[in-house]
Amino acid sequence: MFNYFKESYNELVQKVSWPSFPQLQNSTVVVMVASAIFAIVVLLMDISFENIMAGIYKVLGGLGR
Repeated sequence: MFNYFKESYNELVQKVSWPSFPQLQNSTVVVMVASAIFAIVVLLMDISFENIMAGIYKVLGGLGR
């Protein structure tokens, strides 16, 4: 078990290439922009679906009378 942690630590320290701080900032901005775009698309789909369903219910509700 101790050997596992020792090897894991050595791999993290010697073999893993960590991104620089500016790279992390750029990646963070990309993720935030992509998340905002995705949220807007989902919002628009939700509003559209709500309006379509309201129209369908209004048409179908008038058929029963």
